[in-house]
This record gives sequence, structure tokens and C-alpha cells, in this order.
Amino acid sequence: MSIQVGERIPNITLAVMRPDGPAELSADEIFGGKKVVLFALPGAYTPTCSQAHLPGYVVHRDAIVAKGVDTIACLSVNDAFVMGAWGEASNAGDILMLADGSGAFTEAVGLTLDLTDRHMGVRSQRYAMVVDDGVVTHLNVEDGGGFKVSDAETVLGLL
Repeated sequence: MSIQVGERIPNITLAVMRPDGPAELSADEIFGGKKVVLFALPGAYTPTCSQAHLPGYVVHRDAIVAKGVDTIACLSVNDAFVMGAWGEASNAGDILMLADGSGAFTEAVGLTLDLTDRHMGVRSQRYAMVVDDGVVTHLNVEDGGGFKVSDAETVLGLL
């Protein structure tokens, strides 16, 4: 069962890439006292993720922030080195690129996607959520391989 609207984000440690290397951030540090748009995707550098999902948030970042959002964060079951490089290559400097390398956060929120048969292991489902002070206020999980409800334009409409 996945996390639901009204539930608190579990305090799982994630990683980000900093100029001096990977650094840990707790979910409480990321979400506590802030309004955060978190979008998650199956993998950095994969087609839909690189051509549509992340770029949409880069393009609409200012409009989303103008709606009172403190942080826009992108999460994937990848390591901090990959997420940092992907963010740089995608001009996503204003988006917090969160690495869930072991999938602990993804598992804790119940949004795993088993792509083992495609040689990608266990990843994150594609989704977007709005989190206000650690509590989920909106959750849009894509159905199957779709990309219709977690895009930046849809989230912007929710705000």
C-alpha cells in the first residue's frame, strides 16, 4: 500500500551531490516546515525521464515556486553521483536532485517498481506529490508506463 494523502513522509535519509561529494539529508530536513513538490521517476537518463519529466519541472520551476513552493525535488533510485551529473546535464540547478540509492525511501512510501526483467532492478514508480510540512497533500501516481498526472503542468494546476 502506498503512502496516502494526509500521511506524514517517513524520516528516511536520502543523498544529494555537493561540490565536495555526496551528502546525506533526512526527510525531516527536506520536508519539515516547507512546502515541497517531489516528483519521482524510474531512472536518470532514461527516455521519458530525460526528455519530458525533469525538463518540464526545469521549465515551470518559477511558476511552481510562485505558488508558494519552497523546494522542487526530483527523486530516483540512483546514486548521488548519477543524480548530480544528470541534474547538471539537464540544467536543473534549482531542483533538489535526491538520490534514493538503496530504494529505502521508495520502499517506505510503497511506490516501488520492479524492473528486474528489464535489467534495471527495483526502481521508483513515476509520481508527483505535494508535501506541506511533512504531510502529503496531493499524490499523483502514474498508471503503468503513463506520463499524464505527474508532469509539471498538472502539478502546477494542483497548486
